[in-house]
Amino acid sequence: MAELEEVSSAKCFGGYQKIFKHKSAELGSEANFSVYIPPIFTQNETFPVLYWLSGLTCTEKNFIEKSGFQQYASQHKVVVVGPDTSPRGLNIEGEEDSWDFGTGAGYYVDAITEKWKNYRMYSYVTKELPTLVQQNFPVDPTRQSIFGHSMGGHGALICFLKNPGMFKSVSALAPIANMSMSPWGMRAFTAYLGPDKEAWKEYDATELVRKQAGKGGEIPEILIDQGTEDEWFKDGKAYLLPEHFVDAAKEAGVPVKLRMQEGYGHNYYFVSTFIRDHFEHHAKHLTK
Repeated sequence: MAELEEVSSAKCFGGYQKIFKHKSAELGSEANFSVYIPPIFTQNETFPVLYWLSGLTCTEKNFIEKSGFQQYASQHKVVVVGPDTSPRGLNIEGEEDSWDFGTGAGYYVDAITEKWKNYRMYSYVTKELPTLVQQNFPVDPTRQSIFGHSMGGHGALICFLKNPGMFKSVSALAPIANMSMSPWGMRAFTAYLGPDKEAWKEYDATELVRKQAGKGGEIPEILIDQGTEDEWFKDGKAYLLPEHFVDAAKEAGVPVKLRMQEGYGHNYYFVSTFIRDHFEHHAKHLTK
């Protein structure tokens, strides 16, 4: 079991907002993640766990400092875990050259190219991190869900769709919903996964939801919020493409609720406005 070191702890809405660091086997580097633990009143009490994935340039701190989610986590008695967005300090040539690639931009894939082989955020989020959480915190591994924003919305959707039964529910705020057709995705996938676009489909939410057609079984309704004044969406910009995901989901028979939020952008003012709705969405599945 990897040894965790507590970096910080603060009481918040009766519970504790903490940050931990550890040596990650998947990433080959030190990794940080945040954990909110709601108030504990009963010995041996366990809680559902909700994983949050952040967007480009973020660390484990952005969500816990800007969204105000802790009051809803406390209310619904849910542990909330948020990893960093990429390995750090690997000294890979070019990893610090731009804000939308390299450091802070892991895109929640397992890179297969030699240069970026340590960029294994998908396996970190779906394997290593849940194991650490289950070993060290009072969570019920049979009740877990996932959500995220922007790059993290993409990550949440693919983690949910690639792991049937692992997560009870999924939601996203302004996700990069069709990575293979997004300028961000095309650049990242070429570098991390190589030029074979068939390999890209395994980490593209639109392609993955399309594969659900005819598989049977119930997928709970997926909630997506998108701001109409989002700089990466408005005026026909093709960075996010939630409409592609909705169309593919409809063809596959997967229920999706896309809510267009008038006047909202791509920022944490948008996230903090609708984060309560997302907790209520997940609570319906986690507290059954």
